[in-house]
Amino acid sequence: MEARIIAALRAAFDPAELIVDDDSEAHRGHGGYREGGGTHFNVKIRATAFDGLSRVAAQRAVMAELKSEFADGLHALSLDVAAP
Repeated sequence: MEARIIAALRAAFDPAELIVDDDSEAHRGHGGYREGGGTHFNVKIRATAFDGLSRVAAQRAVMAELKSEFADGLHALSLDVAAP
């Protein structure tokens, strides 16, 4: 899942900075947790594609790009989204 998230965000936004961290283990026993990880991620992304967008609009753009990952088991994202 991590590789899919990275590939999707790179293709969509050509980020200057992208950090994707699988934080699933910290959510063991919580909703959406699945053994082996790949369900909860922290994402920090900096891209010029977010210039002029509000924080909410930039987050929505990221979520829209990851729609197929959510359909395939991604449960939650913590987003730090901004222009560089």
